[in-house]
Amino acid sequence: MLIGVPKEIKQQENRIGAVPAMVHELVQGGHKVLVQTGGGLGAGIPDDAYAKAGAELVADAATIYARADMIVKVKEPLQQEWPLIRKGQLLFTYFHFAADRALTEAMVKSGAHCFAYETLTVHRTLPLLTPMSEVAGRMAIQVGAYYLERHNGGRGVLLGGVPGVEPGNVLILGGGVVGSNAARMAAGLGARVCLMDISLDRLRYLSDVMPPNVVTLHSSPLAIRERLHEADLVVGAVLVSGARAPLLVRREDLKHMKDGAVIVDVAVDQGGCIETCKPTTHADPTYVIDGVVHYCVANMPGAVARTSTFALTSATGPYARRLADLGAAKALHDPVLATAANVVAGKVTHEGVAQAFGMPLVPVDKVL
Repeated sequence: MLIGVPKEIKQQENRIGAVPAMVHELVQGGHKVLVQTGGGLGAGIPDDAYAKAGAELVADAATIYARADMIVKVKEPLQQEWPLIRKGQLLFTYFHFAADRALTEAMVKSGAHCFAYETLTVHRTLPLLTPMSEVAGRMAIQVGAYYLERHNGGRGVLLGGVPGVEPGNVLILGGGVVGSNAARMAAGLGARVCLMDISLDRLRYLSDVMPPNVVTLHSSPLAIRERLHEADLVVGAVLVSGARAPLLVRREDLKHMKDGAVIVDVAVDQGGCIETCKPTTHADPTYVIDGVVHYCVANMPGAVARTSTFALTSATGPYARRLADLGAAKALHDPVLATAANVVAGKVTHEGVAQAFGMPLVPVDKVL
């Protein structure tokens, strides 16, 4: 199969969908790989590294889309890329369809086969979402601490405090990969951390493994509201696989928060779990509503592009190889790859996406 790896064009997105080692594996497997010139520079990977791995360097994305049978990316195709996508072309990337009706409709209209990293499931885990969730969870505390500084619009709070001065309070909504990584990072800084989740089994596990400055609490609208008033930093870390994130903090809840408190909504690429959340970019990452600083960058790991690229491709590489080996039709009968199928041949094949927009759902085994 001819596989194309275009340069990401989302603002301040420096990751790339394949590293030289992944290219080498694909080439050794009998596939041909096209990589856009300069595509890896943001992650510190020079063009000659791809050439040595066996890739053909191509100057422009339009040529890659025109030639390739399969496209491997990091982020969802942007509007200017939609006309380049062909009927029957296989796309493997993060899509987060349930948060973007226009993208969903465009991919349905294209007739392409869209396999999404974020819904690929193995033994009830999401292995292609995990590495970026780990990065985003840790970054959430890093950027939250930065924007808590007074000159950045925050309250002027040092999360870890100092002797004689109490530490900051961090509220984390969701105890999954993002939330647990955020909790460990905040606890390591010395903050007081409250980690909330609706699963008692998950809370029991987290209570056992977290440092003593992390308390776990069952999540409910009332419990969240009660904790908001003392929080210096709130991290939205809720995920419903393939579906829009549930709204846990409403606009009216902001009045319970302190002036200069910070919200980091990691769920923004799935619509956000804070009602006042709207996607921002690394170029203009924050805005203020009711005195609360909001950080809602939809591609947070892009800021640490080298770490993120290698973490992501180490996870996606084997599945990209299997997808290329099988092709779309046979992949729909693979019990793992089929879970990544979201839009195939003009049909919505993932329940969460269909429910988000009231679109007809076609089972994957019926679509091709």
